[in-house]
Amino acid sequence: MNRTLAIILGILILMAVSGTFYVVPEYEQIIITQFGKPVGDPVATPGLKVKLPFVQKVHRFEKRFLEWDGEPNELPTRDKRFIEVNTYARWRITDPLLFFQRLRDERGAQTRLDDILDGETRNAIAKYDVLEVVRSTNREAERTEIDPDDESRLEPIVAGRERIRLEILSNAQQRTANLGIEVLDVQLKRINYIPQVQRSVFERMIAERKRIADRFRSEGEGEASRINGLKERDLLRVQSEAYRTAEEIRGRADALATNIYAAAFDRSAQSREFYTFLKTMESYEQTFGKDSRLILTTDSDFYRYIKRSR
Repeated sequence: MNRTLAIILGILILMAVSGTFYVVPEYEQIIITQFGKPVGDPVATPGLKVKLPFVQKVHRFEKRFLEWDGEPNELPTRDKRFIEVNTYARWRITDPLLFFQRLRDERGAQTRLDDILDGETRNAIAKYDVLEVVRSTNREAERTEIDPDDESRLEPIVAGRERIRLEILSNAQQRTANLGIEVLDVQLKRINYIPQVQRSVFERMIAERKRIADRFRSEGEGEASRINGLKERDLLRVQSEAYRTAEEIRGRADALATNIYAAAFDRSAQSREFYTFLKTMESYEQTFGKDSRLILTTDSDFYRYIKRSR
């Protein structure tokens, strides 16, 4: 019996000791509650701490930066364009006691941040045109290789996406100041047109690309016509020069042949007679056929050598 009491007493002492001491890590801050109500100041210094066992409870909260990731929402802009906006933020617990009193835990804080950040994002987007939301600066548009001669200019913006982001952040910080948390940063993770608007945007992009393609095609056809014209002109010039060169060569050949004929006739009578005989034989060969019949006078030069052969 005494042994059983000793065991029970030992267990109670162990439970009391374990419920008395607790450890605070570097990355946590502690609120102690007694019967559900906070007691004392928040514990932010790391180390081994003491509390009343059984009646006091430890609530741990992060010191580190926490993440809030919103859901994509369809929001209207001032110029009545619907866009899909996805945001995210970083926040931290600055006053754990106030945080515990207002929000209880991180789940409650995430729910409250959903309302605050989504609402401020909606309000900010509704105050500006879609051009202000998607652009940050008034830089000049770069000319692309597809259309390097495009002279279009982007419309100037007044605020821009960065100013809208800072406006959302400032308003969110004001609304969370009495919640024991601080919104450190808000970013527009993604901005896109809703599907209905996307189709019209894509159709406009396709029409623009077709316009550029038609212009390129027209320029290509004009260049092809110019090249073909140059080709025809060069071909006529080459043919003309070739014909002129051929005529010059033919003229020189004829002159040379004439000179040869003249030189042959300038020789002795015997040579001239032999030359005449050869040319006459060539004429016979070219003139007479197998069934040819000629009617010649006896004093014809063409008949002279036939008469002598008889």
